[in-house]
Amino acid sequence: MQTTAINDSGSRDGPPPGHRPPGDRHSDVGRSDRHPPGGRRWTGAVPLCAGAAVGVGAVGAVLALADLASPLRAPFTLFFLLLAPATAIGAALGRLDPLGRAVVAGAGALAADLLVAEAMLALHLWSVRGGVVAVAVLSAAALLLTALHRWPGRARRSRTP
Repeated sequence: MQTTAINDSGSRDGPPPGHRPPGDRHSDVGRSDRHPPGGRRWTGAVPLCAGAAVGVGAVGAVLALADLASPLRAPFTLFFLLLAPATAIGAALGRLDPLGRAVVAGAGALAADLLVAEAMLALHLWSVRGGVVAVAVLSAAALLLTALHRWPGRARRSRTP
C-alpha cells in the first residue's frame, strides 16, 4: 500500500488518485474484470458440466427405453438412474452446504433406486424399461413438488393466528 505525504505547499506528493503501479495484484482484489494470473476464468465450467450430465442421462434413458443395443447403454442408463433422483433430492435440499447436499442426494438416489427395484420385484413387474420410467416419474414428481414449494407467488401461511 502506498502512502502519500503532504508537502509544504499543501498538495500531496505521490501518484494521482486511481493510479496503480504495474504488477500491483492486491489493488484488484474484488474486481470482476481481472482474470487470475496464468489462466482463464472457469465460471462457465459448472453449467457446462451440468448440461453434459443431463445429456448423458437423457441418452441413457433413451437407450434403455428404446432397447437399443449399444456398449454405452449400461453405463449411461446407470448414470441416469443415479442422476435423476439425486438431482431431485439435491434440489429439495437447497439450504444444506454443497458437500452435505451431494452426499445426502447420492445416498437418497441409491435408496430411491433400491426401493423402486424392490417394489417392482415384489409385485412381479420387473423390467428395465419399467424401472427407468418409474425412477423418471418419481424424480420428476419430486422436482415438481420442490419447484411448487419454492414458487415466489404462492401465498405464505402464517403460523400465528
